[in-house]
Amino acid sequence: MTTRIAIVCPGKPLRRERADAVLALAEAEFPQVDLAFHPQCFIRTGHFAGDDSTRLAAFLNVANDPAVDAVWFGMGGYGACRIAGDAIAGLGQNADGKSYLGYSDAGTLLGALYRHQIGKPVHGPLAGDIRRDGGDEAVRRVLRYLSGVPVELEAGLDDRPTAAFNLMTLAMLAGTDLMPDLAGHVVLVEEVAEHLYAVDRLFFHITQHLHGVAGIRLGRISDVPENDRPFGSTAEQIAKDWCARSGIAYLGRADIGHDADNALVPFGIAPQRGDA
Repeated sequence: MTTRIAIVCPGKPLRRERADAVLALAEAEFPQVDLAFHPQCFIRTGHFAGDDSTRLAAFLNVANDPAVDAVWFGMGGYGACRIAGDAIAGLGQNADGKSYLGYSDAGTLLGALYRHQIGKPVHGPLAGDIRRDGGDEAVRRVLRYLSGVPVELEAGLDDRPTAAFNLMTLAMLAGTDLMPDLAGHVVLVEEVAEHLYAVDRLFFHITQHLHGVAGIRLGRISDVPENDRPFGSTAEQIAKDWCARSGIAYLGRADIGHDADNALVPFGIAPQRGDA
């Protein structure tokens, strides 16, 4: 049985050579998968993969297509929030049975889908992550999952509902009409290329909006820029401090981040380990 996976870019564009590398891997190793990169992925309009209307139309085209089994986000990069509200409004019945998979800024759409209980949002590698060291295995992990082949999920998942976000993305979602209800959830967060003082500021903000969650787990905080003076706390100390101030349980580390080891995290109650 063939699994048809469509790739779109709600933020920045995808380089064609990365798409070609993903297609070559899929053709060689996943004959049961039919990958289709929407032409919108390769459009360049300033920062974005096409203007807002182009990116929105591409997403709605694949999400509402009854022949598409899963929507995979090709790249992150700012832009998903500019189309997310209209995207939710434009989704029809055919959008509901699909998996939607990605991370970083695409988490805006994952969060909005989860709020409205549309489809099956999953935090996991982007198609463009094939460029990273170990990126081939990240792509294999996604293709196995989306085609129903057993695959290991993030190792700390349990019987509590879970959601995973980039820290900045979650902070921007908080307080908006796209923010899902995360009461009772274990919330996993990661970040890249932010100063530690910015990570501290982000935790200040998100912990004000996460009262009632089961706890927070901290993924990798990577590529931290060097500041003109040491911040004085590690990323984990920052997370623990703001959790303590807010009465939220700090539940330890998580295997997510802007890297090829970025683990799969289905939103909600995870399927039994090893199942897709």
